[in-house]
Amino acid sequence: MTTKGTSGKSAGNPESRTALVRRARRINRELAEVYPYAHPELDFENPFQLLVATVLSAQTTDLRVNQTTPGLFAKYPTPEDLAAANPEEVEEILRPCGFFRAKTRSVIGLSKGLVEQFDGEVPGRLEDLVTLPGVGRKTAFVVLGNAFGRPGITVDTHFQRLVRRWRWTEETDPDKIEAAIGTLFPKGDWTDLSHHVIWHGRRICHARKPACGACPIAPLCPAYGEGETDPEKAKKLLKYEKGGFPGQRLNPPQAYLDAGGRPAPPLGAG
Repeated sequence: MTTKGTSGKSAGNPESRTALVRRARRINRELAEVYPYAHPELDFENPFQLLVATVLSAQTTDLRVNQTTPGLFAKYPTPEDLAAANPEEVEEILRPCGFFRAKTRSVIGLSKGLVEQFDGEVPGRLEDLVTLPGVGRKTAFVVLGNAFGRPGITVDTHFQRLVRRWRWTEETDPDKIEAAIGTLFPKGDWTDLSHHVIWHGRRICHARKPACGACPIAPLCPAYGEGETDPEKAKKLLKYEKGGFPGQRLNPPQAYLDAGGRPAPPLGAG
């Protein structure tokens, strides 16, 4: 199966801007049906917890962070508590997350920033969030979109890989990718779009061997064939970060549980 590319350089039939926008939005709609309750896979109860958890999630899995943060927040529940923490004690708690010394500096530093600059409250503006230690645009948009309901595009490694595979953009710089993709979708779609793309990257469209033969958007993908196209072989490549249902969390909100109290799988999973 092949589909025309969207970079303007595909053989014989370049994709127009209008066609690109239509295809991009259709992909998002299809993914919304596959992952109808896509959400941040970090457990959190307030903006401060989400901010810290997102910083900790760099170069490790959300599952590992979710296993670590309960102990961290039990001992240091507020920015004031973490700002005054003994770094060595925090390092011991964060050791399983990897890069624990750097992450300790970041979470203590951002906590001090919250206390000194924002009266201990997580600010709801991008320009304020990115002044905090260890907080870049990606982390800020996770917090804005999921703790404050303010639209943002989260350009993580999965997002970068997939939007280039889909030829939504040829940019490689995260800020330029964010700007390019933002022009394809209404602003109100940005946060859910980020979840859909990231979930798909974690579960099906892998970096090394995408499961093309099990992909629900294969007819819309210019990169179809880069991975395994045999449906049965592709199905064996499907993976879910938590080792359970897609999107399973250690502490899922009640809205994500089925009638029996179990994490409810998205449509199409199984």
